Amino acid sequence: MKKDLASHPSSSSSTDPIGQNVVKLISNVCFSFFVFSVLIFTVIAITYQPPDPWLESSKALTRVFTAVENATYKTDESVLKTGEDLVLSRALTPTAAPITEEGIERVIDLSSLVMSCEENVVNCSDPRALVAIERFNLRRFRTIVFLEYQQPVNGSRANECDVAWRFRSKKEKSWRKYRDFRRFRLDVGENCSYVVTGARGWHSGINARRPRSRIGGGGGAVVVGNGGAANAAPPVQDNEINDTIPTLGPESAFRKGRYLYYSRGGDYCKGMNHYIWSFLCALGEAQYLNRTFVMDLSVCLEATYTPSNKDEEGKDFRFYFDFEHLKETASIIEEGEFIRDWKKWDKTHKKKIPVRKVKNYKVMPTQLMKDQSTIIWREFDAPEPENYWYRVCEGSAAKYIQRPWHAIWKSKRLMNIVSEISGRMDWDFDAVHVVRGEKALNKQLWPHLDSDTSPEAILNKLKGVIQPWRNVYIATNEKFYNYFDKLRSNYKVHLLDDYKELWGNTSEWYNETKLLNDGHSVDFDGYMRVAVDTEVLFRAKTRVETFNNLTMDCKDGVNTC
Repeated sequence: MKKDLASHPSSSSSTDPIGQNVVKLISNVCFSFFVFSVLIFTVIAITYQPPDPWLESSKALTRVFTAVENATYKTDESVLKTGEDLVLSRALTPTAAPITEEGIERVIDLSSLVMSCEENVVNCSDPRALVAIERFNLRRFRTIVFLEYQQPVNGSRANECDVAWRFRSKKEKSWRKYRDFRRFRLDVGENCSYVVTGARGWHSGINARRPRSRIGGGGGAVVVGNGGAANAAPPVQDNEINDTIPTLGPESAFRKGRYLYYSRGGDYCKGMNHYIWSFLCALGEAQYLNRTFVMDLSVCLEATYTPSNKDEEGKDFRFYFDFEHLKETASIIEEGEFIRDWKKWDKTHKKKIPVRKVKNYKVMPTQLMKDQSTIIWREFDAPEPENYWYRVCEGSAAKYIQRPWHAIWKSKRLMNIVSEISGRMDWDFDAVHVVRGEKALNKQLWPHLDSDTSPEAILNKLKGVIQPWRNVYIATNEKFYNYFDKLRSNYKVHLLDDYKELWGNTSEWYNETKLLNDGHSVDFDGYMRVAVDTEVLFRAKTRVETFNNLTMDCKDGVNTC
């Protein structure tokens, strides 16, 4: 017994170190695993770069713009979202602070003004008149931001003042300015204060409209319209749009530059979503390589948006997108200018321009980073889909190339039409998006769409959503204009074709696009129609969509919701 008691402590002392060592070993392994995990996470966080500059995944962005399947794009009737529609990772800085009620008080101290009000005569040059108009506009137009006003001028009567201002819609995220000028009726109230008693509609203050620059030094061009009737179309130009083609200047400037040149690939004559997806891939690679991108301004519009139902080449990029903004945000040169300078250099110099030709899209941008050639020329001669530009940005290249979505805005000429339509409805309207066309005819994929978008069904739906006799804009692909006449019994219905004069042969849009097109008139094509329709729809106070509102059919067909 004593032997057992004596041997017990020695046994305990011999096993304790083993248990402690096991515990230490386990704790060390766990700590090492934790440190290793933290290290891996840190490396990933530092080195990972999302393929696009928004806070969304690559798959989400692909779904937003268009879906990819076997390297081809699905047809999408929706208009491409561009930089001004999206919340960017970096803030947009407006060029002018918005005018607010508090700002009006700070700008002008009315108590310091010593002015008489003889016999209640309205003096449009009196600062108090402008203050009254600014306050009236802030109360009446709550969906737009006022940026700057011009000095009021006399209207057609003694108590009227015409005023011009610059503004933007609160639903547009760009800093572009639009213009309006209206006629106001004023009275003199107590203490010589001014009160606005009435205001006319969009662009009614014609005395406040600034003279527009005329193209060609004056005389209006005579344009033959439908039926052969001659219509005077004064060639005016929007001075706020500068989409001239940039030039490099001296030959030495061309030689000092570094360029990325993409030959035309299979993306030409594909859908606009496909085209922009590929174009921004190329522009993103140029930015990654710190090179100037050589840009082909020629766009091929796919048959979906053409009256002939055939692809139409020779469309100008500037018809659809804001080239001025693109020039300000990216280093680009127009292809024609580039080739002329290139040929001129090679013709006048013995030493030719060094060119690196890249025949396979699988050549990574990282492999071209240190190339010192003046021109890197990517060729896309393989059969489809191997000749799509966007293939350059696939795979591991997505870590390095970020598509500069912020560089692409819709054409300001189209957006001017959007503002004109919205302004004519005094920025106080609702809208319904009615998708019909081929989808309504396909009962297998959309069994209820046709009946759910009938005039009776739409009217019954709107009665529970929109108050009677509101302005209702209908954005639709329905070709029959009178299809929605039944809605006119309850609402003031507006359709895109109600505003045809905005792109007719006496309009600013017509003359400006004609100038871009070497004097040839430009058709207001299907893509332009959908773009304007969509942007007006976005500016509505209440918006009713076809899918999820008018019908429970799935947008992409049965079982795709």
